[in-house]
Amino acid sequence: MNLHEFQGKQILASYGVRVQRGHVANTAEEAVTAAKQLTEETGTGWHVVKAQIHAGGRGKGGGVKLAKNLDQVKEIAGQIIGMDLITPQTPPTGKRVNKVLIAEDVYYPGDSEISEFYMSVLLNRATGRNMIMYSTEGGMDIEEVAEKTPHLIFTEEIDPSVGLQGFQARKIAFNLGLSGNAFKEMVKFVDALYKAYVGCDASMFEINPVLKTSDDKIIAVDAKVTLDDNALYRHADYAEMRDTTEERPIEVEAKAAGLNYVDLDGTVGCMVNGAGLAMATMDLIKYAGFEPANFLDVGGTADAKRVEIAFRIILKDPNVKAILINIFGGIVRCDRVAQGIVDAYKNMGDDIKVPIIVRLQGTNADLAKQIIDESGMPILSAIEFQEASDRVKEALS
Repeated sequence: MNLHEFQGKQILASYGVRVQRGHVANTAEEAVTAAKQLTEETGTGWHVVKAQIHAGGRGKGGGVKLAKNLDQVKEIAGQIIGMDLITPQTPPTGKRVNKVLIAEDVYYPGDSEISEFYMSVLLNRATGRNMIMYSTEGGMDIEEVAEKTPHLIFTEEIDPSVGLQGFQARKIAFNLGLSGNAFKEMVKFVDALYKAYVGCDASMFEINPVLKTSDDKIIAVDAKVTLDDNALYRHADYAEMRDTTEERPIEVEAKAAGLNYVDLDGTVGCMVNGAGLAMATMDLIKYAGFEPANFLDVGGTADAKRVEIAFRIILKDPNVKAILINIFGGIVRCDRVAQGIVDAYKNMGDDIKVPIIVRLQGTNADLAKQIIDESGMPILSAIEFQEASDRVKEALS
């Protein structure tokens, strides 16, 4: 589950991470009120107006601007709220901005030079350990840094049996070229950041930039946070942070129905039970010379109602030219799935305008094929994997 910047900062602050403070506003008038409140709390004279969407690169798209007075706060907030912000991480049409964060100005002049760093915490899947990735090149796209100057990216892996050690936090501060109070502040920052990552069951924290201010404070100016959906049962307060307006409507609908669905770019819709079988089915479609239109796992239940919901979700994609149903009858019998498919097809009538290929294997697979073949419905049945592939080719040729 992705969070907005202001939500990520709330979590970080609760673990003792110093963040750029701010307040959220849904209108230009609220933005002015937020700016006044922030000035009272922090003494900031200038304010940063930041679009809140689930995408990076907001500044490049015009979604982050500096306001030097309250009139500018109102004007800029009015321009950003309601705009379709286009960044390298949004669809071509952009994402609608519904709220802004009014944040304090932390780039104030002082005794030392300001520096920006990059830092993220995530799982290294190759080693099965969490790692902290960091660089002196903050404020830039990390992909660009990795491509052009890979020697400026450092990683520190954490042994899960002992957690982050003090010498590792000090090593990070040293590699970032810090000294004196800034060094001590960075050590505290790294320690608190890692505790936040573990404590909230995150799958990724990305802070870009981490700022060393002119008075040697270390501050998270941005916060891109992704939480592990599988752990949300432990964090009811975090689950309430989900913003469904930032997600694809079709995926929100599928989740509400208890279906695991991911929208893709192909033409063959998939309805499968089990993630492993789903991946194999997508490979099958590619071997047949086509591209999958989605990942859809109906789980262990495939009755008529559930199948019908899955059909309707898949068919909302106008690019779908055929649907391949690939079910292994282990927990659920194949004949019950077959009957569910037939009943769903009858209920939907003319709503189904694309070929349906059904491959059922497992308990009562032969009986399931008989039900499909004798249903009178225009459904192509298969038992073997290769047979299903051939049916897809036949349907789309």
